[in-house]
Amino acid sequence: MEIESIEPAGIQPSRPANGTERRRNRSVKLVAWTEHIPDEEWAIYDAAIHAVRATSCQFMLAGAFSLASYTGCWRNTKDIDFYILPRDRESFIHALSNVGFTDFYEVLPYDRKWIYRSTKNDCIVDIIWAMANQFAQVDEEWFEHAPEIRVHSQTLLVAPAEELLWCKLYVLQRDRCDWPDVLNLIHSLGADLDWDHLIKRLGPDMPLLAAVLNVYGWLCPGNDLQLSAPLRELVPHSGQPGAQCEDLCHINRLDSRPWFILPQNRS
Repeated sequence: MEIESIEPAGIQPSRPANGTERRRNRSVKLVAWTEHIPDEEWAIYDAAIHAVRATSCQFMLAGAFSLASYTGCWRNTKDIDFYILPRDRESFIHALSNVGFTDFYEVLPYDRKWIYRSTKNDCIVDIIWAMANQFAQVDEEWFEHAPEIRVHSQTLLVAPAEELLWCKLYVLQRDRCDWPDVLNLIHSLGADLDWDHLIKRLGPDMPLLAAVLNVYGWLCPGNDLQLSAPLRELVPHSGQPGAQCEDLCHINRLDSRPWFILPQNRS
């Protein structure tokens, strides 16, 4: 599905030296994409938001909504995703059921170990409390660093970019790959990402991050991401210093369809 770039990507918060402070002070400034959410779909999402708010449990945006918050690119997937704490899942399921949402499992079976999928009028509301690979669950630290965004009448928390990137690194399947989303996040935030936190989250899986950073270095040569020392050792310099990815047409080599936040030459 194509993505629509609504405004120039890039968030420019203050840059304290400490990565933890950088995450804590991050603000989401890309909001023009919210105007492109179809009214009939937003009415359903708004009803779901009101329902889950009534539980008094924490939740934050995930999926396409969170990605658009950082990149400015809207992709209408006809669903909205919420990250929640594992202990709150029954409260959220009950709240959505009370306002007419039904279990999507009857339409298409899914793995209930990490997600609950509800549906209403052809729109889907997902609540997610763990990675699909069961490697980790949402924890309190995610909420400590979640920025806010205004979507129409709702002020909502957005999953921290580092946690979003961490989860998406593992989605590499025959029928679905989230690495294009990871590349867009890296390009949008770059040096403002807390690389040390990502290294801590990944642990022995850090080669996954190194792999996607090598792809990014080929895609956008010359961009300084200010990587932490452990990553600099795993990610060799790629391309010509100061070169622009448009000059080398690397974007088009991966896919002729629009998928990256920089313009693509489709001639």
